[in-house]
Amino acid sequence: MRKKYLFIIFVFLAVFLLPFFRVCAQEDGGGDEQSVNVQPNSEQSADTQPVADVSVVFKAKVIKILDVKDITREDGSKSTQQNLQVTGLEGEWKNKEIQITGISEIDVVSVGQYKVGDKVLVQMTEDENGNPFYNIQDFDREASLFWLTVIFCAVVLVIGRFKGFRSLLSLGISFVILINLVLPKILDGGNPLIWGLIGSFLILLVIIYLTEGWNKKSHIAIFSVFFSLVVILVLSQIFTEVTRLTGLVSDEAIFLIGITQKAIDFRGLLLAGILIGAAGVLDDVIIAQIETVIQIKEANPSLPNSTVYKSAYKVGNTHLGAIINTLFLTYAGASLPLLLLFAVHQEPFISLSQVFSNELIATEIVRTLVGSIGIALSMPITTFFAVYLIRVKK
Repeated sequence: MRKKYLFIIFVFLAVFLLPFFRVCAQEDGGGDEQSVNVQPNSEQSADTQPVADVSVVFKAKVIKILDVKDITREDGSKSTQQNLQVTGLEGEWKNKEIQITGISEIDVVSVGQYKVGDKVLVQMTEDENGNPFYNIQDFDREASLFWLTVIFCAVVLVIGRFKGFRSLLSLGISFVILINLVLPKILDGGNPLIWGLIGSFLILLVIIYLTEGWNKKSHIAIFSVFFSLVVILVLSQIFTEVTRLTGLVSDEAIFLIGITQKAIDFRGLLLAGILIGAAGVLDDVIIAQIETVIQIKEANPSLPNSTVYKSAYKVGNTHLGAIINTLFLTYAGASLPLLLLFAVHQEPFISLSQVFSNELIATEIVRTLVGSIGIALSMPITTFFAVYLIRVKK
């Protein structure tokens, strides 16, 4: 028991020291690095007055609705524009009242509708003469998300107790691995596929050992995870090549081209996303299958391995169907606007062939099917390892 807790503490400290090592590495090579916060096409001619590059975002609260304008679009949908008066909540803008003009001739689709008491994020920019201009960037959702997180943690701790605590700890470490290791390496020009594989394996390594402890069950799970991730890696590599996916169809990819000076492999980024997305489901399938084998062997230790394998395989088939549906619905829910393209029947989505050939939809199909294939194959692989490597006392 003492070794298990020492291992948990070691993993916790090792992962949370990642930011320190990353900062040290940046300081060592700092002289050769170039700032990535460079705006393209920012050169100005000698006779052109430069525009002041000042942009600050601060929190504010709506205290008054000054004017309202309702707009009816051609499709019958409605939009509301507002002129607001807000008061700053932080920094030099605290208790300062500011008028924000939102009514214009331009119909902004994503504009919000605000009411008195709403907390918002206000962006202040300056023109070439130093005159400030204010506009509302979005709602301030920090407090709402904080309380949702508190409720989530409380429910997990009450129901799961110490195992729930370890699950929350592994979730936090997974977030740290992504933010402080995988993403910086990709932005620095690293291979997204390699770092996606490393990140996925590290995350599952931490999750499995923290939640299940240091034992043979965890060792077999890690072994199965490695084989499953390799299968998903190979399949995703093959089918992104065959379907000629570029990874450049999302708005986020286009935005990344403009803000970083390092070349990013967007196809590799797509593959890394497939790996990380499937990793979250692999943990559930593999651990459940190993536990099934253990329970069958403990219930009847005299059963031959072939019988245990068949019984565990039947249980895994039932679980697998639910897991694949979960994976599909997760991707479908995240891509619901894309699914509407099946029903519009307008250019360029008139025929079914045009719909499937569109890279946005083809990307989601490859992501879903490749992840599902890898997860499906993980079930017999895990069952085989568990049956022939786990021993119970008769």
